[in-house]
Formats: sequence, structure tokens, C-alpha cells
Amino acid sequence: MTHLLTDVMNADRFFGNMDRYFNKDPFFKGMSKIPAANIKEKTNHFEIEVATPGMDREDIHVDVSNNLLTITAEHKKEKQEEKGNYSRKEFSYSSFNRSFTLPDNVNADKIDAHYKNGVLELILPKKEGTTAANKKQVKIS
Repeated sequence: MTHLLTDVMNADRFFGNMDRYFNKDPFFKGMSKIPAANIKEKTNHFEIEVATPGMDREDIHVDVSNNLLTITAEHKKEKQEEKGNYSRKEFSYSSFNRSFTLPDNVNADKIDAHYKNGVLELILPKKEGTTAANKKQVKIS
């Protein structure tokens, strides 16, 4: 385990913060990385909210396989204009893929998803008998 931590720290020192290079270039400004997500645990379910601005409902796909919830989105936009003696064609493409390992107490067959105003909300119900009331706080001394 120490090896892995040391390797990650050395890689970070070697590569540094790559964002400082790419974020200065106007070409990379509009490109997003992984969208922000909020995860909340409620008594009977979990909620995941994922920010997906600029996406349409049809651009987003949610899959569950082997206790892994994967959200994939791909948005393509193309605009072509011809006027007088010139023509202009612009296009943009954005995509992301984000995965979450589901806890054992999630009922994956009953996951519900809603999309509104650029936010994807997933409701992950807990299996019967595994509510937050079963939690115990451990005192730190």
C-alpha cells in the first residue's frame, strides 16, 4: 500500500497540476472533466445529483452492472450557415463517463432517475431492513 501512495505522490510531483497548462489555453476552456456530484444518504434511500449543463435528457444514459452505477453522456452540436459569399460551419462535442460503486444495501432494481434544468437526480432505494437507523456512531478517543 505504501508503494502505491508513494507512486501517486511521485507522479503528482512529476506531472504537477496539468490543469494549470490546459486551463490557460482557450481551446481547452470549454471542455469539462468529470461533472460535479452530490451524494446524500437519507433514511430509506441515497440521492445522487450530477450537474450536466448543456446536455439534453436524450444525451444521458444510466446503467447498473455488477454493483457499479455508470452515467454516460455525449452531446454533439453542429451549426451551419451560408450567406452571400461565405459559409460557416461550427461544431462542438462534449462527453463524460462517471461511475459509482453501489453499497451492498442498495436495491439496484428500483433505481429511479429524473432530469431537470441540467441536473440528473438518481434515487437509490435501500433494501428492506437496511435503513439509517441501523447505523451506529463510533466514538473517537
